Amino acid sequence: MDRTEIGVRGENAAAAYLERSGMQIVDRNWRSGRGELDLVALDGDTLVVCEVKTRTTECRGTPEEAVSPAKQRRLTRLAEAYVAAAGLDTCSVRFDVITIRVLGDDRALLRHHRSAFVVD
Repeated sequence: MDRTEIGVRGENAAAAYLERSGMQIVDRNWRSGRGELDLVALDGDTLVVCEVKTRTTECRGTPEEAVSPAKQRRLTRLAEAYVAAAGLDTCSVRFDVITIRVLGDDRALLRHHRSAFVVD
């Protein structure tokens, strides 16, 4: 399985998990000229921007470490563009990170980091 397939499987697993948790997925892989938002969901009245990181190994660090301060700033700018494009200016926004560590063909460890970072 290549990196793209692993990433797609991770995003599918994360979306299914969020839906089982009661959230509504409103967008997947939303793109603008600045990048991409993996998952956008509604948790009640809160818009949740969810970054998904799937890894088969931690030789380059943990999935959590991949959401660096620079990545957080990029996600913040993308979320601002999404909110403006969708006309959701009155909506509160939360940034979650879901990390998935693949353990085998049919096993993985999913961690949901709610409010993983706060926008200044």
